Amino acid sequence: MQGIDQYLNQLGEGWTIYIWIISGVAIVIAAIVGIIWASKNRQFDEDIKYLVFNEGDKDRMDPKEYKKSREVLADQMKQREDVLEEQYRKQHNERS
Repeated sequence: MQGIDQYLNQLGEGWTIYIWIISGVAIVIAAIVGIIWASKNRQFDEDIKYLVFNEGDKDRMDPKEYKKSREVLADQMKQREDVLEEQYRKQHNERS
């Protein structure tokens, strides 16, 4: 531990700003990568809120909202089937 203290004292003043800069850049890069990942994986879909409703909520919802929730659910299920089918094809092609 004494060797590390000597090394840090030898660096002089002003070296900690570089650690802050490197840390800040790493955080910005991680945020950008996260946003890109979320965008590619459809995480910014505003209609996702409709997926919490089911058939039992029909009497408590506005007819337009209920219709919208059913359309969103159907669309999500189609997307799910497409993704699962694509994954199946990839796995099947890797085994061949």
